Amino acid sequence: MITKSQVLAAQQEWADGIVKIGSLKHNSLQCEHFTNEFLDKLYAFDLGEVLFKPTKCHVEQFRPTKIKALSYFIAPQYCALPEDHGFALQPWIKVVFINAHIILESNRAIAMGNYYFTDENKNQVKVEYTFGYREHHGALKIDLHHSSLPYDPSK
Repeated sequence: MITKSQVLAAQQEWADGIVKIGSLKHNSLQCEHFTNEFLDKLYAFDLGEVLFKPTKCHVEQFRPTKIKALSYFIAPQYCALPEDHGFALQPWIKVVFINAHIILESNRAIAMGNYYFTDENKNQVKVEYTFGYREHHGALKIDLHHSSLPYDPSK
């Protein structure tokens, strides 16, 4: 059975990874290398389908491959899609997950809530998320990642 502490640890590792990617933005080789390792370790692209809907995508909203996820996180250093601007290169100095609820099963977990991204100027962006995890050799890998900005009734 997957535990809540495993999910929390996976979320913290993801948050720390996003911060590290941004810290490497001026060293493109290290940044690309780390981001590839980040995707290999935390996402299930090597195990089958991954449902990935990033926050800031308009033209190609869904990113089912590692190449397209890499483009989303670190373009223009690695750009497969013209709309990508390198979400993880902001850089963010802190990412905090606030879970609304976590569903735990024997080899699967789903977490939903808000996460908050803080930039170098201490500006904070609230994003809604749903992450699905599957257990593989004792580690959790993301096979569902949906992020979106909260509904704004004034728009």
